[in-house]
Amino acid sequence: MTLDLPMIWGFILAVGVFMYVTLDGFDLGVGMLTFHARSDEERNMMTATIEPVWDGNETWLIIGGGGLFAAFPKAYAIIMPAFYLPVLVMLAALIFRGVAFEFRQKAVRAPTRLFWNGAFFGGSATAAFAQGLMLGGMIQGINVEGGAFAGGAFDWLTPFSILVGISVVIGYLLLGSCWLVLKTEGELYTRARNWARMSLIGVAIAFLAVSLATLAIDPAVGDRWGFTMTSIDFTRLLPLAPAPVAGMALCAWLWRDLSMKPGQGAAPDWRPYLLAIGIFLSGYIGLGVSIYPYIVPFEFTLHEAAARDNALAFMLVGAAIMLPIILLYTAYVYSLFWGKVKPGDGYHG
Repeated sequence: MTLDLPMIWGFILAVGVFMYVTLDGFDLGVGMLTFHARSDEERNMMTATIEPVWDGNETWLIIGGGGLFAAFPKAYAIIMPAFYLPVLVMLAALIFRGVAFEFRQKAVRAPTRLFWNGAFFGGSATAAFAQGLMLGGMIQGINVEGGAFAGGAFDWLTPFSILVGISVVIGYLLLGSCWLVLKTEGELYTRARNWARMSLIGVAIAFLAVSLATLAIDPAVGDRWGFTMTSIDFTRLLPLAPAPVAGMALCAWLWRDLSMKPGQGAAPDWRPYLLAIGIFLSGYIGLGVSIYPYIVPFEFTLHEAAARDNALAFMLVGAAIMLPIILLYTAYVYSLFWGKVKPGDGYHG
């Protein structure tokens, strides 16, 4: 039996991107939520929840970008020129955020501490928004002629991409607040539950708005789901309906959990975060369904953009060795630092 190597590598990239979104998404969300901290002690508790894991979470971004370059060079050669500016903004924001993460702990004077706290918030928000702009630009399509990018430097900047950018920011706020529900207690825990409820409302609205806009952005997407301007083809819609229906059901379940008073009979604190991941997964699957089998929507498929099979096979050996190691190490770190954060916790001291 011959392995479908482009499909395998497409799956690896999809997993890598989803792992990045769900892991780095929550620490970007926590970074944005530090804006609402009432004191330096509360802000330090919030950052202490992500200190052991935040830089490891970004490993998955490298896997996604490096895997795209190595396994699908034709797609990389089109996508990167199309998004040079938002990619540079995202990387600069992530770097500045990392610097701020370290420097804010060492700042003694109030104005300096205020600057680095603002930089940490701003870097987190900018990186999240830039990722959403790129996602929106991908969904709406890239101008390709003769197998190369033929658009302008700002083709990605449209009302649709801005909508997706705002939606990603709101989604990361949901992940971050649910992470704080898992990792904190006391007054901060109570406030995190309130933040999660407000974020969930925003996510539900954004989920609906982006879904409707995506159906209208390209006829190919609407056709995939069985929608036209005048009719609905239920023979196409019903087999794909479980993904959005699951997303709505998970939203309702998460709202129920967050609305229950802490104490006997309440949902365990780990469940809101897992439900938030489930909401993201339902949207991710819906996106995959909308553009499959294209890796450059609606120009090049996985097979058309893939490297040669011998190169894919060689790289797959390395991936088969390294990916389990990365997953095991990630699981070990999260288990090692499992539990609620207390005042004064954190490796910076």
